[in-house]
Amino acid sequence: MCHRGRLAPELAILAEEADADAAPVIAQLAARRERHQLRLLEAFHDCRVSDYHLGVTTGYGYGDSARETLDQLMAAVLSAESALVREQFVSGTHAIATALFGVLRPGDELLSATGTPYDTLWEVIGLGEEPAEGSLREFGVSYEQVELTADGGIDLPALLQGLRPATKLVLFQRSRGYSLRPSLTSKAIGEACAAIHRVRPDVICFVDNCYGELVEAEEPTALGADLMAGSLIKNLGGGLAPTGGYIAGREDLVRRAATRLTAPGIGAHVGSSPGGRRLYFQGLFLAPQVVFEALAGAVFAARLFERLGFAVTPRYDAQRSDIIQAITLGSAERVVAFCQGLQKACPVDGHVIPQPAPMPGYADPVIMAGGTFIQGATSELSVDAPMRDPYAVYFQGGLSQTFVRIGALSAAQTLLERGLLP
Repeated sequence: MCHRGRLAPELAILAEEADADAAPVIAQLAARRERHQLRLLEAFHDCRVSDYHLGVTTGYGYGDSARETLDQLMAAVLSAESALVREQFVSGTHAIATALFGVLRPGDELLSATGTPYDTLWEVIGLGEEPAEGSLREFGVSYEQVELTADGGIDLPALLQGLRPATKLVLFQRSRGYSLRPSLTSKAIGEACAAIHRVRPDVICFVDNCYGELVEAEEPTALGADLMAGSLIKNLGGGLAPTGGYIAGREDLVRRAATRLTAPGIGAHVGSSPGGRRLYFQGLFLAPQVVFEALAGAVFAARLFERLGFAVTPRYDAQRSDIIQAITLGSAERVVAFCQGLQKACPVDGHVIPQPAPMPGYADPVIMAGGTFIQGATSELSVDAPMRDPYAVYFQGGLSQTFVRIGALSAAQTLLERGLLP
């Protein structure tokens, strides 16, 4: 059923067909959800999470056992030696930048294994003729990148050839970002990390893990990645975490990142939670279900828009390693219509009409839709798109697959009403 029940008959038929096609794929995703849920339950038991961990702390937060337990729990969930989980991280980009500044020093080189990084990292790294104030480049960290193969995989021979004496860290961006290449699997990242470590054990393999957590059976840190970071208003916040991010990996590297977040001599030993940590613990526990709902909704959306004549990636029945569904619409007018249609189906700001606009950290004007209870939470439901060729929208999240389905159909209905379907 579309927003307010006004679904065109032809879309209703396509929706029923998409539902039937998606059902066996969604059943496979449900089996993985159950395995992840059991694993999280065991981690909660092993970490002895208790009622007193859910309360408020103030000031410095010295001796805050809740903070320490949440770090321990996240490390267990991500198969990492250590983790830093903090509401003081304002975004995934902030967590990633903290990790990079924590482990890189002047004279080091950062080598991207996945081509040009996501837009918000450009200024962190200092790409462009004039590096951004405070960027890695301004601090004397150089940058090189290796392009992906034609089919979007890691070009391992080129990557190994690109390692230089100054190379200190290799960056892997797991999700597709604003591109149509496939997201990277944990297995592919793990194989690349193993190959790098065979020839250069000193090189840090770092993963931008945003949008990828709990999508596959294992995380990159379980398969050889040294360090990774992400946001808590994406997968691991379970739709409840109001803000925050995490860094996880080798204990020594997480410690250095914590020193960057706070100060030398303080590191991970401070950081209170005036609002309490219940939503972080509870959100993490619910994360397998929320990720499943987002994936199930993405499978339906992929099949629906493929049947409508649009190119989609991944296809509905393809292996997934993040929650993002890319749909190539081919024109700016269609992108705007899609986003405005989805916005009409949102519970918050459903009356708002999104328009493309410049945004901090992005190279092109961006249009974003998604009336979320937590501002910008892609774990709920959102779509965004840079206004540039090939005019694709990046559709992600959804606290329930029913809600994702309504949003996708509302976007399709708006395209139909404006005469923009193929």
